Amino acid sequence: MVCRSESSEGLLADVHTPEFFNGIRASGIPNHSLTLKVGSPVMLLRNIDHSHGLCSGTRLIVTKLAEHVIEAKISTGDHTGNRVLVPRMSMTPSDPRLSFKFKRKQFPLMLSYAMTINKSQGQMLSHVGLLLKKPAFVHGQLYVAASRVSNPKGLKILICNELGNSCNSTTNVVYKEVFNNL
Repeated sequence: MVCRSESSEGLLADVHTPEFFNGIRASGIPNHSLTLKVGSPVMLLRNIDHSHGLCSGTRLIVTKLAEHVIEAKISTGDHTGNRVLVPRMSMTPSDPRLSFKFKRKQFPLMLSYAMTINKSQGQMLSHVGLLLKKPAFVHGQLYVAASRVSNPKGLKILICNELGNSCNSTTNVVYKEVFNNL
């Protein structure tokens, strides 16, 4: 819904249809459509309650679905195994490219079959798969990704060359300019 202070009349009101708003992809809010099933792995996109482990980036497994709340089990961190309730929330995007403000009432979740290296920091996982389509040039990120796995047998790495074929090695990129002026 368009925020009242930002609402417009006439031609702009005709352009800003529900379909238009549902199609917007913006930072600060999940996509309009979220299709979940019991057992789906999800990631929390908002801080809800730190004391119960409901922080942005927390991974959960959906255990029950309802219209206004989702029950889930925390799958990582100090609160692993705890059952929690995630409510629908009103969210307003923070994307400066939008010339208007609107809000969506939805669950602050996204499916999480995969995650970025940054989101994995601080978590221990039983299985980690790394897809290296390009040479890794930030050694700290490669270390974080590989060190998230609790057992080396749970680590799988796929390295691709320029043609997209799998190979056994990758280039260790080091920019010598970094060492200038030391």
